[in-house]
Amino acid sequence: MLTIKGLKKSFTSPEGGSSLIVDVPEFTLATGEQQALRGESGSGKTTFLHLIAGILAADEGTIDLAGTALTGLAEPARDRIRADKIGYIFQTFNLLQGYTVLENVVLGMSFGPRGSDRAKARSLLERVGLGHRLDHYPRQLSTGQQQRVAVARALANGPALVLADEPTGNLDRKHGREALALIRDVCRESGAALLLVSHDEEVLAQFELKSDFAELNRAALRPAAPQS
Repeated sequence: MLTIKGLKKSFTSPEGGSSLIVDVPEFTLATGEQQALRGESGSGKTTFLHLIAGILAADEGTIDLAGTALTGLAEPARDRIRADKIGYIFQTFNLLQGYTVLENVVLGMSFGPRGSDRAKARSLLERVGLGHRLDHYPRQLSTGQQQRVAVARALANGPALVLADEPTGNLDRKHGREALALIRDVCRESGAALLLVSHDEEVLAQFELKSDFAELNRAALRPAAPQS
């Protein structure tokens, strides 16, 4: 479902030098598979996810997602593929503070191929235990509840792939375990593949399929500019 070959990404420092951040010779993820990558801050794991999601363009290599080649596409085309096939769960939630819980999910759906569906958004939020909070704003929610909104939004367009970047990083242990279980359960139910990155050993222990990102990323063996 996801096949990556020869993927490279460099960034230019303010001083003008170039640092190779991601250098992944090969990576695969099967349909419906759930995999975790261990990665400390600065290992390039967030950049890796951004390349898969099409938020960043690769310098070299290929990314094939469900039969669609992402590398070489212009930004608008990558945006369309992300809206159609990828759900992204950010560590910092990235909720729009001026929109209600329901509106945050509906707005996320509006970028997908099927458009907004308030009934489906409401159903997803009920599924994550927020049916009674639809008209609340993010500032009125706990961090655990905000993460649940982020999960619902990421799954709203029925993605083939869910990317989760330290999804429990801003949660306490109890809410972190609940959020992780929710993400995995909903991905299983929908058939979506899940790629999660984390430095939390308790999170990583929940996955049978896991690896160290530093072993995949040859750039981690070289001095690199600070990246998360």
